[in-house]
Amino acid sequence: MKFTLSWLKEHLDTDAGVEAISVALTSLGLEVESIDDPAARLAPFTIAEVLTAERHPQADKLQVLSVSTGSGEPLQVVCGAPNARAGMKGVFGAPGTFVPGSGITLKVAAIRGVESRGMMCSMRELELSDEHDGIIELPADAPVGARYVDYAALADPLFDVAITPNRQDCMGVRGIARDLAALGLGRLKPLAEAYRVASFDRPRSGAGPDVATQDPAGCPAFYGCTVSGVANGPSPAWLQQKLKAIGQKPISALVDITNFIMFDLGRPLHVYDRARLEGALVARKARDGEQVVALNGKTYTVDATMTVIADDNHVHDIGGIMGGMDSGCSETTTDVLIECAYFDPESIARTGQKLLLTSDARTRFERGVDPGFLDEGLAVATHLVLELCGGTASDITRAGAPPLATKTVAYRPARVMGLAGIEVAEAEQAAILTGLGFGVTTGTPWQVTVPTWRRDVDGEADLVEEVVRIHGLDRVPATPLPRADGVALPTATPAQRLERKLRRSIAARGFDEAVTWSFLPPAEAEAFGGAAWTVANPISADMAAMRPSLLPGLLAAAKRNADRGQASVRLFELGQRYLADGEHATVALLLAGEARARDWRSGAATGFDAYDAKAEALAALAAAGAPVDRLNVVAPTHGWWHPGRAGRLVLGKVALADFGMVHPATLARFGVKGAVAAVELYLDALPPPRGRKARGAYAPPALQALSRDFAFVADDSLAADALLRAAAAADKALISNVTLFDRFAGERLGPGKVSLAIEVTLQPGDKSLTDAEIEAVSAKVVAAAAKLGAVLRG
Repeated sequence: MKFTLSWLKEHLDTDAGVEAISVALTSLGLEVESIDDPAARLAPFTIAEVLTAERHPQADKLQVLSVSTGSGEPLQVVCGAPNARAGMKGVFGAPGTFVPGSGITLKVAAIRGVESRGMMCSMRELELSDEHDGIIELPADAPVGARYVDYAALADPLFDVAITPNRQDCMGVRGIARDLAALGLGRLKPLAEAYRVASFDRPRSGAGPDVATQDPAGCPAFYGCTVSGVANGPSPAWLQQKLKAIGQKPISALVDITNFIMFDLGRPLHVYDRARLEGALVARKARDGEQVVALNGKTYTVDATMTVIADDNHVHDIGGIMGGMDSGCSETTTDVLIECAYFDPESIARTGQKLLLTSDARTRFERGVDPGFLDEGLAVATHLVLELCGGTASDITRAGAPPLATKTVAYRPARVMGLAGIEVAEAEQAAILTGLGFGVTTGTPWQVTVPTWRRDVDGEADLVEEVVRIHGLDRVPATPLPRADGVALPTATPAQRLERKLRRSIAARGFDEAVTWSFLPPAEAEAFGGAAWTVANPISADMAAMRPSLLPGLLAAAKRNADRGQASVRLFELGQRYLADGEHATVALLLAGEARARDWRSGAATGFDAYDAKAEALAALAAAGAPVDRLNVVAPTHGWWHPGRAGRLVLGKVALADFGMVHPATLARFGVKGAVAAVELYLDALPPPRGRKARGAYAPPALQALSRDFAFVADDSLAADALLRAAAAADKALISNVTLFDRFAGERLGPGKVSLAIEVTLQPGDKSLTDAEIEAVSAKVVAAAAKLGAVLRG
């Protein structure tokens, strides 16, 4: 919400300066995002007159101007503006001047071979508006040599205030002035005084327009009046200046009036050209497939859930959001219909979301405009139209009725201490609430009537908030919470402790933690099985799907890192997957790029493979307390894993993690080049921890371990892990470890055969093993392998 200091003071009688107002606004909860003083940045620019304008010898679209700045000899300026001509007056920037809109500092330079000593400026170059069709053209009586900021009265600081969604009453300058007055920073002027009139009552003649509402849910109230015989030209300088100051483009007097009232009073209105209407103007539900060409030039297709304003033959307005081109006012307009309606906030929000259409009117209506301000809003609009455009006003037609049910809240002043921890005298509380527009009847309890413009106030706690906000949040004492003696008990849950442990363990293995969005583009979610949940009101279309996996976010992050020259990417994330049966806590790891950089000792750089992913999966599971020695490897079930280069770690029938190489087709959809290894570990599938037992002191074996090597020939379909498990189980008392150290396939073994060489470590207990005992264990190992179809290689 933007407004200038002078604009605010039209409603607030105060001597406070910029600094005091800024501090007061922030203390009220209306955060000041910026204060811009055009006088500071535009001080060097002066008014100049174009004496001559000649064609540039080397460029058809450029002119060489002779410019008088009011002092010294005329200056030569090269200009490309189509409206530059001899005799016009504009705004000049001399060499050495910084141009805020373009971010450059002017200097003497040759443009296509012709020297230019400054610039004639446009509105956009001075950051006064987005207009850039030509240079600024000033009236003929503008004083040459004067500072433009003084001539245009731009020495008026501009406030930009962030309005929270619950403060719909502050979406107009008057609402902000009311808050400041309640704080004691000045007096809120009566509305007529603010507009410098004795009354808004104007002579009216003739019946009101034929307007109606056939949609009492979406548009409970639809008021209108006509003004005949208007002259719609440019709006006066004071009105244009206000709109330009807040970044709005003046269009015409009629349009500018409605925009001004919207920003001044928080009340959107619309003006129709009566000559373009056919029959009665009605607020109704749209019919499926009807179309509206809106004022932004785009065509929108509406449906039966949306409220529109239509005549007998056409839809003219997307109710409460944007008017239509077909009935808009132009310089030929002579008769107008002024509409002032109340639209249901929820209906406006849903329509805007469906159409992906935003506007200043929608922002106000979906928050909830004052339903008690329809007559006054229409009176103000009628007054300004008659004042600026002339004409004769008709009577007012009132169709429907706004929701004006009186809301009364039982209020106990002592609740300020109970909820906010601060003492505020009852007299001050009553004064604060009265200053904000509430009606206060003291008693036990107080009865407080909520004004129509405060639909956010619903109960006693809201009134306490209002009192404390005005009294001063900075005056609430900082009081520590009571704390018991001794050392505080730990508050982290088992799940939080597990996540903390995993973060440290994975980071210690060289990974960087990433935090990615829980929302995805639907197309990216489809690559991972599709989204079970979508967001009803997404920030954008690319953030509409809830992620079914953490890998899409990590793949996007890996791509960004690789695009910026990162040779090796090792990322992990802890977060939620959103599946049809609910949220699932998950850890995802991703390895991309170089596993080992090139080196004179090892040769070329090598990439990551499925075994790297498996090692990281097992390490993470071990850190989480899973029994990794009891896990089996099976094929993954998801299509985004590379067949034959990925696996699933299961405990019984429960999947604890998937690991391996991501399918090349999936990588292509994300634009990721090269191979990528990944892991997804399912925290909610981990077995619960067993009861904690005290661990005894470490006692190393008294006797030296010994090892025996075995080479088995087996079918190449036999998983090496199955052979290792079988060998380890052959004698659990003596065999302490089994590892695979070689795998060989060749013609000598025969087709479909492979040689697997394992090392079996034996750990004696209380005495050394004899040769016979060693041979007995070896026989058990060979027998266990034979059950899998593996035979000792000769």
